[in-house]
Amino acid sequence: MRLGDRLAQSRLRSDATHHHPRGDCPVIVRIAAVQYLLRQIHDWSGFENQVRFIMKAAGDYKPQFVLLPEIFTTQLLSFMDTTDVRDAVRNMNDYTKRYKDLMQELAAQWNVHLIGGSHPTLTEDGRLLNTAYYFTPTGEIYEQDKIHRTRWEREKWNTDAGDQLRLFDTPFGKIAILICYDIEFPELARMVCEAGADILFVPSCTDDRQGFLRVRYCCHARAIENQVFVVMTSTVGNLAVEGLGLHYGQASIITPSDFAFARDGIAAEGTANIEQIVVADVDLADLESNRLSGTTIPLYDKRKDVYEHPVEVIKVK
Repeated sequence: MRLGDRLAQSRLRSDATHHHPRGDCPVIVRIAAVQYLLRQIHDWSGFENQVRFIMKAAGDYKPQFVLLPEIFTTQLLSFMDTTDVRDAVRNMNDYTKRYKDLMQELAAQWNVHLIGGSHPTLTEDGRLLNTAYYFTPTGEIYEQDKIHRTRWEREKWNTDAGDQLRLFDTPFGKIAILICYDIEFPELARMVCEAGADILFVPSCTDDRQGFLRVRYCCHARAIENQVFVVMTSTVGNLAVEGLGLHYGQASIITPSDFAFARDGIAAEGTANIEQIVVADVDLADLESNRLSGTTIPLYDKRKDVYEHPVEVIKVK
C-alpha cells in the first residue's frame, strides 16, 4: 500500500508560532484531510488497526486538525449481517462507544483536534442520526448532526435529521462542521460564518463522480461567498454492502479566491480514489485581511435589507 509514498505534496511550514491578531490563536494552522479507503475487514480489530495506522501517518506531520470522512465507520458493516440494511445501520450503534473511545485516545496521543468523520448513532428515543464527532486533545467530545438528509438516507436507511447548527471556538480559530449534503445549502455556511467561522470542515461520502463534484463545487462556492477556508474529504474504495459498493472521493483544502491565496483557490488536494492524506498550512491572518480589504468582500457586502423583502413576481405578456 505504501501510504507514505502517496501523501500529497503540501505547503508545509516549519514555524507555526506566530499569533493571530485577534488574540492568542496561531496564524498558521496545519490541517490533514484523510482519504479513507474502505476495504473488507473481518472484525473490530481490522477497523481499529487501520484507523491507528492512518492517524500515525497524519500525526507525524504535526497538524492542529485532522479530518476523516463521513460515515467511514460503515466499514464495520463488512463483517456484520446486512440482510436488512436498515437494521444493520442501527446495529452499528453497538460500536459507538468503542469508536468514541478510540478516537478520544488518538486525539490525545497525537495532540490533534480530530473531526472523526461521522457515525450512524441511535438516540435514546430511537432516532438514527448521522453524527459528526469532534474530539479535542484534552479529551472533550462534541457533536454535530447532519441537518439535511439525502434521498438515500431517507429512503434506504430511514434516518432522522438534526436541527442544531454549532460553531466551535477552538485555540486554532473558530470552526464548524457541515456534513456532505449540508454544504450544498448556502444558508448554513453563511450562518456559521456570520457567527465568526474561520474553517468549515466537510466530511463527505459519495458513490460517483457527479455526486462528489456537487459537494466539491459547493465547497468552492462557500469559500468564496464567506471568505473562509473549507476542508473536504471523502471515502474511497468499496464494500460488498448495499449502497456502499462504490465510492468516488478526493480530499482538498480550499481557500477564498483572491491574491493572498493559492492561484486556483486550492491550498492542497489529493489524487482521486486512492488512500491518501492531504496536508496544508492555512494562514488565518490572510482571512482577516481579505475580509477587510479583499478585491471583493462578500461576507460583509450582503444586502440584508434586500433579503428581508419578498421576491416581486411580474407577469410578462
